[in-house]
Amino acid sequence: MEVNQYLEMFIEESKDHLQACSEHLLELEKNPDDLAIVGEIFRSAHTLKGMSATMGFEDLADLTHKMENVLDAIRNEKIHVTPEILDVVFESVDHLEEMVMDIANGGDGKRDVSSTVAQLKRIELGEEAISEVVGTTETPTTAVASALEYDGFEQTVISQSAEQGFNAFEISVKLREDCLLKAARVFMVFEILEKDGEVIKSSPSVEKLEDEQFDQQFYVAFVTKESAEDMQKKIMKVSEVEEVIVAAIEPNQHSETAQAIQEVAATATVEVAVPEKNPAAPKPATAAAPAKADKSHAPVGNKTIRVNIERLDILMNLFEELVIDRGRLQSIATEVNHGELNETVERMSRVMGDLQTIILTMRMVPVETVFNRFPKMIRQLSRDLNKKINLEIIGAETELDRTVIDEIGDPLVHLIRNSVDHGIENPTARLAKGKPEEGTVVLRAYHSGNYVFIEIEDDGAGINREKVLAKAISKGIVTQEQSYSMSDKQINELILASGFSTADVISDVSGRGVGLDVVKTTIESLGGNISIESTQDVGSVFSIQLPLTLSIISVMLVEIEKEIYAIPLSSIIETSIIRSSEIMNAHNQKVIDFRGKVVPLVFLEEIFEVPRKEPQGDEFHSVVIVRKGEKLAGLVVDSFIGQQEIVLKSLGNYLTNIFAISGATILGNGKVALIVDCNALIK
Repeated sequence: MEVNQYLEMFIEESKDHLQACSEHLLELEKNPDDLAIVGEIFRSAHTLKGMSATMGFEDLADLTHKMENVLDAIRNEKIHVTPEILDVVFESVDHLEEMVMDIANGGDGKRDVSSTVAQLKRIELGEEAISEVVGTTETPTTAVASALEYDGFEQTVISQSAEQGFNAFEISVKLREDCLLKAARVFMVFEILEKDGEVIKSSPSVEKLEDEQFDQQFYVAFVTKESAEDMQKKIMKVSEVEEVIVAAIEPNQHSETAQAIQEVAATATVEVAVPEKNPAAPKPATAAAPAKADKSHAPVGNKTIRVNIERLDILMNLFEELVIDRGRLQSIATEVNHGELNETVERMSRVMGDLQTIILTMRMVPVETVFNRFPKMIRQLSRDLNKKINLEIIGAETELDRTVIDEIGDPLVHLIRNSVDHGIENPTARLAKGKPEEGTVVLRAYHSGNYVFIEIEDDGAGINREKVLAKAISKGIVTQEQSYSMSDKQINELILASGFSTADVISDVSGRGVGLDVVKTTIESLGGNISIESTQDVGSVFSIQLPLTLSIISVMLVEIEKEIYAIPLSSIIETSIIRSSEIMNAHNQKVIDFRGKVVPLVFLEEIFEVPRKEPQGDEFHSVVIVRKGEKLAGLVVDSFIGQQEIVLKSLGNYLTNIFAISGATILGNGKVALIVDCNALIK
């Protein structure tokens, strides 16, 4: 079989299963006696093992198999969950994630995991005195007996059938792991059953059995005149059936062990759907053969498809060309001033606006894809630092453009590590301050206008103003004189300076001298900004503001001599016309008084060295007031052209690092306009 065509699907699904394993392991740590959670982890691992073996990644399949053995022992209560066992399972998941990433990057997924495998084997063998589930009669019978739960109607049917001389059985059917047509085998089993009696219930439900939404095992409640031995032999005749266990349903057993039934049923099925209760039904045909099932009640299938991200990029590029042509058509229509042409162009603009919304929405990804990695990271950090930390995630469904999502992961990791290491105190210190022993880190995301805000909030020690100032002065970041007039917010943001660190001890967590300047640089390169609010001994909030998308942006077109530049609207506060007499000088810098604030002026003709045919002697100047965080600047231009949506294009590999230019766009008249990087102009 040619498996390369399935490689991309394998990688995506493997990531999903491993993420599910991590999330459920964190739940299991909080509820170590909940076997339903173990069943969920086991199913994810089991599916991953089968996929890996099919694709030929034996190392991946082998490690998953060893982890699966430990999970199987836990769910069958041969061993009990302890933090030490979970550490090893978490370590296994980490290795599996690295192996999948290696495969995604073109590798073979091989990795030295011998120490982890040895630990898994030791855990598995640590309880070998307990009898195996497979191969014994008593244990499977118990499992079968507690695999189904009955409502009042089904209980009545079982009781009445016993009174009339029928045998009530719960039958466990296990298919071989290499079974290719599971639904067909299920149908054959049901066909045998219906010839000899009446099926009362199945787990999973008939719809799930039809759709092969189960592992290798399913359960059936059955009423018949036949003996258990005969039914077992008949079902074993079906090919690819590995094991059949038929157990009698004891009177009232279902009501006495309802809780146990529910827990084990959750571990035995992919999803236990509650069947529709139908007391008026003439006979208990709630689980007819799959081929005869009523399709009108079949669950609605998943209405989503996986699309290669490269195809979305191509679609976006083609649409960007349409945006450029739309601008050109609008320009031509204005010049020609033809009624029908104007009407057609206007209608096309409306349709393209809707199309643009859909395409941009298609590229949106929930920040959950980034946030999902943090609970496991917090768990490990709290153990490494001997701190008790609770992570709360709010707004994980908030969506961002894929290009922004790809870049924001590392800055968030750095900020969370910083909050855990510098912010949250150890339990002793927290108790001494009258705080709860467990610290809290809140990761929050929400929309506001055309921006997404991501906040990292902690209830830790906050930022020590004196310590930060002392370190900044010693590093030469600010002078002693400047420090006297600095606000708390300005002092807080000193920690974003290059190479700044207040850590007394360099650790693997933070305080490595790298500082948070990398975070600031990355966020600003995405057109966003970061701000910090902190109160000593109360906590800190790091707030990141990011644009929803980076591909199509709204700009203000301005003109300098005959050259056209585009200034992103996201950076603009307002536009203004000022008199030459209003310009003042301060510290060799031309400034203006803008609403009570001193705002420096930046003459774009000087920055971009625009040649003048004759010197400008105008009494008035056109100024665009722009913002970077709390800092303002006035960009002086010749004239304003107007607002327009433009497509952001890269300048390519040959024109990298051009000062104050973030890209270019093609206007409706075919001319190229450079896009001004306001962040680079504001110091």
